[in-house]
Amino acid sequence: MLVAERYEQILALIDEKGSVRVTELSRKFRVTEETIRRDLDQLEKQNKIKRSHGGAVSVKQGKAETPYFEREITNVEEKRKIARKALQFINENDRIILDASSTAWYMAKELPDIPLIVLTNSIKVSVELSGKQNIKVISTGGILSPRSLSFVGPLAEQSLDSYHVDKVFLSCQGVHTKKGLSDSNEMQAHLKQKIIHASDEVYLLADHTKLGVQSFSRIAGWDQIDVFITDKISEDYQTPIKEQDVDLHILDENI
Repeated sequence: MLVAERYEQILALIDEKGSVRVTELSRKFRVTEETIRRDLDQLEKQNKIKRSHGGAVSVKQGKAETPYFEREITNVEEKRKIARKALQFINENDRIILDASSTAWYMAKELPDIPLIVLTNSIKVSVELSGKQNIKVISTGGILSPRSLSFVGPLAEQSLDSYHVDKVFLSCQGVHTKKGLSDSNEMQAHLKQKIIHASDEVYLLADHTKLGVQSFSRIAGWDQIDVFITDKISEDYQTPIKEQDVDLHILDENI
């Protein structure tokens, strides 16, 4: 296969899946990981992709909010593992916020029916918790975002100003060691800023594909994050995060 042909197929695969890892591309094209890294570097120089920790993501992800049905079926096992770990930090009578991420929805699915107050801007989370008798669910209301099945905008932000919770569990599109948390959608980013300000403890839930990604709208710096739960992270990424006094929980072995 010619190099140009490999570039074309790599780009098509990244755009189709949203993100891929170096190891996956190496196996698929039967070349070394170093060759793939050079390929990805060249594609990034052409502004066709964006390099991430251990792989690459499609630049199309930063142009529009990813539809919920796509996020719901992406990296499912990783998100479920992260959600189960996050549940260990919830106690009876806690007041918590679950955002509109698919990982928060997985938390809602497995959340035990114990006395809790759950504030959320997610339609999916609200519906999932509606059958649990001991959990009081409060919706922010606001402008409905069809792509994320969530409420955003001034009314949702104003609603969050009325509450104070013990813990917030949220995710985002980009997790960068220097730039912090980010999202492709400004309204979602603004709402998550409000969510963070409403809580005593902030739990970031993000799988390894978010690492090294810097999306369009900044949400927060590491000084605003208390706990980070992820599935995999390399040593060079662990150090700068731990230096920010973030309690880091890694579910699988290092990458």
